[in-house]
Amino acid sequence: MSAYSDVEIQLNERVSITNGSFAIIGINIVSNFAPLFVLSALHATAQDMALLNALPSLMAIISMWVGAVLVAKTASKKWFCIRSTAVGRMFYGLLAVTPFVIHGPSLALVIVILIALMNVPASFSALSWTSLIGDLIPAERRAAFFGKRNRVVTFIGMLATLVPGLILQRFPAADIPPYAALFTVSMLFSVLEVYYLVRHREHTDRRPDQTAPALYHPRLFLSYLKRRPYMRFLLGSIVFNLGWQMAWPLFNIYQIQYAGATALWISAFTVANQLSQVLTFHFWSRFSERFGNTMMLAIACAGMALAPVLTILSRSLYYLTALNLVTGAFLGGIGLLLFNHLLEVAPESERTSYIAHYNIVIGLVGFVAPELGVLCLHWLRMDGGMIMSAAVRLGGTVVFFWTARQALRAVRENALTM
Repeated sequence: MSAYSDVEIQLNERVSITNGSFAIIGINIVSNFAPLFVLSALHATAQDMALLNALPSLMAIISMWVGAVLVAKTASKKWFCIRSTAVGRMFYGLLAVTPFVIHGPSLALVIVILIALMNVPASFSALSWTSLIGDLIPAERRAAFFGKRNRVVTFIGMLATLVPGLILQRFPAADIPPYAALFTVSMLFSVLEVYYLVRHREHTDRRPDQTAPALYHPRLFLSYLKRRPYMRFLLGSIVFNLGWQMAWPLFNIYQIQYAGATALWISAFTVANQLSQVLTFHFWSRFSERFGNTMMLAIACAGMALAPVLTILSRSLYYLTALNLVTGAFLGGIGLLLFNHLLEVAPESERTSYIAHYNIVIGLVGFVAPELGVLCLHWLRMDGGMIMSAAVRLGGTVVFFWTARQALRAVRENALTM
């Protein structure tokens, strides 16, 4: 039985959806247009683009390691999340003013470093929010709640991508002030994001998670792998994320430099991708309840494994927009099912530690993968790098299908012994 009343749960669901709606505005502006800003306005190199994807993961590793202990010891996950989010969103303002303070060839690298540092408080925020929401929303309501939340947040995210793209299209690609104005708008919306974090209802009479400090010790860090369901999930995530994230800098370079995408086309790609996510969230939520998170996650990963190969078939911007419409359906499933599956395989009493452990490991993958992707670009050219990414993603998909089969076998064996 949930420690929260129905009224409290419904309140938390409502304010969480509103909080996410305001959060996605700044997140989408920065994540979608930072690559264009760095490449077109600041004339970044391929190595800068690799660092833009890799350094945030390195910062996430460090902050998750520390955050696991801090969140476990705090009396209120909610207020820890509020403070972390507020500090993280202040970086939007720094991104806006830095181009007017620093000039020259080093500016691109400075912006990349700021984005990386932003991920320290952002990772604290994500860790505490994930753990908090796992406490506030009962397991039996999560699939429906996250399905609804993701639909609303993704729709708002589409608008937060389309409108800035239309605005940026009216200015030369190398103009800095329009980007600075958008980063400032992002910071203003983050005030409302924090306000709705404050409105969550949390019970603070909880026992601290004493297992979190174990993350500091290598032997105990490896002990998390003794839990078989978590170990299988982590293995699949490692392989798939390696293939997924190694292509991130390649996609940015391909779309902007090879295909000549402008801000408006970047918006079109993202809106098409997010539109299909909105339309399919209910599908993934409903079928995960019927067939299980793992099986549906494997299917979603199989679809995403094809994306790199399909991308290099054409440089047509219309084709790439249509492709994003297709792949968005699978990406929506991955986002929803990875999160649900992590909560499913993490013991409730050690949830913060397991979430931190997972994010640290995936952060290590995220640090290595973009650099590997740029190496593949140099060694194998764009086509070879994309094909390599697809092959590794497919390997992760196979692991998830194997995991789903193992889970189904365990259910059948339990049914026979009853």
